[in-house]
Amino acid sequence: MVSPRLAVLVSGSGTILESILADGIHVDVVLADRPCRGLELAKAAGIPAALVNRSDFGGFTPSFDRENYSLAVVETLRHHDVTLIAMAGFGTITSGSFHEAFPGVVLNTHPSLLPAFKGWHAVRDALAAGVALTGCTVHIATEELDEGPILAQRDVVVEAGDSEESLQERIKQTERVLYPQVIRAALSALALEQRVDTVSL
Repeated sequence: MVSPRLAVLVSGSGTILESILADGIHVDVVLADRPCRGLELAKAAGIPAALVNRSDFGGFTPSFDRENYSLAVVETLRHHDVTLIAMAGFGTITSGSFHEAFPGVVLNTHPSLLPAFKGWHAVRDALAAGVALTGCTVHIATEELDEGPILAQRDVVVEAGDSEESLQERIKQTERVLYPQVIRAALSALALEQRVDTVSL
């Protein structure tokens, strides 16, 4: 039986990372694309913390070198021998080279019931569409944004008077429960040398 190694990719406050750690999941490395609280959480927990800073590759300008940035992330993750990657609010879209290096083992969480409301404004779009139900999805990330096999989904009811912020927070609360469950199941699958896309909850 192999021992899978987990990387968590962060960009901000690290609340998803907190939920993963609170669930008792062992994290082998935390990687960020900018200085952020997520890195500080990792250091406080004694987890190796790696900063692959976008500012070294053009930052948030039109000259951002996505390909070489993605290759630098791949190199860092390979250095830590990771076998499963959990995107946890990671704010950089990686190139195809990243997904080619880690096919089928990159997890992502999205604040809608995919395939509905893809993209960066899923909660706003759900409210604008007037739907009664939205939720969160955990899926395998691919080069195509918010595509890839769906592993688990949970519903969140849209309440009368919901703002984008209030609905987003309830989705996050659901996400903080669901995502660690899927990560744990994916780690178990890899330990048994099974494909992550066979995971079901």
